[in-house]
Amino acid sequence: MATRTTSILAVGFMLFALFFGAGNLIFPAMLGQMAGDNLVPANIGFIITGVGLPVLGIIALAYSGKDNLQSLASRVHPLYGITFASVLYLTIGPLFAIPRTNTVAYEIGINPFINNNVDTIPLLIFSIIFFGITLYFSLQSQKLVDVVGKMLSPLLLVLISVLVVTAIVNPIGTIQPPTEDFLSGSFFKGFQEGYLTMDMLAAFVFGIIVINILKERGSTSKRDLIVNGLKVALIAGILLAIIYSSLAYLGATSVEGIGHLDNGGAVLANSFDYYFGTVGSILLAFIVIAACLTTSIGLITACASYFKEIVPSVSYKQWAVLFTVVSAVLANFGLNKIIEFSIPVLSLLYPLAICLLVLTFLHPLFKGRTAVYQFSILFTFIVSLIERLYELGVPVDGLHEFFTAVLPWYGVGLGWIVPAIIGGLIGYIISSFNSQPKISV
Repeated sequence: MATRTTSILAVGFMLFALFFGAGNLIFPAMLGQMAGDNLVPANIGFIITGVGLPVLGIIALAYSGKDNLQSLASRVHPLYGITFASVLYLTIGPLFAIPRTNTVAYEIGINPFINNNVDTIPLLIFSIIFFGITLYFSLQSQKLVDVVGKMLSPLLLVLISVLVVTAIVNPIGTIQPPTEDFLSGSFFKGFQEGYLTMDMLAAFVFGIIVINILKERGSTSKRDLIVNGLKVALIAGILLAIIYSSLAYLGATSVEGIGHLDNGGAVLANSFDYYFGTVGSILLAFIVIAACLTTSIGLITACASYFKEIVPSVSYKQWAVLFTVVSAVLANFGLNKIIEFSIPVLSLLYPLAICLLVLTFLHPLFKGRTAVYQFSILFTFIVSLIERLYELGVPVDGLHEFFTAVLPWYGVGLGWIVPAIIGGLIGYIISSFNSQPKISV
């Protein structure tokens, strides 16, 4: 039985709800503030990585026929598969995304009402309460969380829609000049800012959920899965693109009225207060805190479940407690620090994920030769690693200068593209002579 249009729409909106988290709202708003007059190219770059790549990630999983990320990444090597999947889960889990849910909730839901920019005690107290609730529900039945989550996403969407429509009809001010970082190369800067959403990484996890639901609703052939997966991903992607672009415009027009702020959470909170006053801000605070809680609970559950599978000797409860404690500790560094810490990791992880994504689509072209995956990923990793080490102050000046001189787009964070192509070609040539193993499509 073919999957009905109503089912496609339902799954598309479900995928949108999975991607649409309170944490992601802060990045387009901040992008708008920084990009100013260069909003359009910056936003296009942001949409490519923040929306386009997640859409392709969903389609790639349907195309690959794999049941999970680890098996897909194992096309490089089984050890790489488990390593890449583990790092990805830690990234969208306790190292960055889960602490970010806490700090976004604090920045939007608490900080505006106490006007605190120095004292860390309120954040500590909030973190203890927030993660206490997170752990409690992570160890309970998920039915209540699922129901609450389904209610909160539409409410949050309605509130944000009211805010952006108001901002479009009656902008806070005129768009101001860009900040120093966005004076030139704003497209590439926006491209890298899109990494911060982590949605492409999450797509490798959400994609499995989408594929399983489509199978249950009648998409039995690979072609049906690809076509319907594309439809579902486009529904979610279009909605995300509209919201992100609207929030970026809000950020760009807000500077004249509320000034340049430290993070997107403050931009949203101050914009909401500007238009709707204290009552509106309190309503936004309540919904954002609750939405962040459901996201945090879901991520703790997903990460603990995954690591219990690969390390069965440690129970689900023990993993959940460990990840909650780690998240709580990291959350107290504050939203700005969490974003700052995450940038080097995401800038290293995203090129590897993009490379794997492209190779998945090209898999039949090179007949699944293992060496193609291995050399392409290896070259991508080397270039990305050197760039990240240089940015962190590690003495790799010689290699950095060499790559700057010979690699196109190295200066804008995309120097790995040509090496990835060269690596794939080298892998194909070597495998042609050495009869390297192939992986079935």
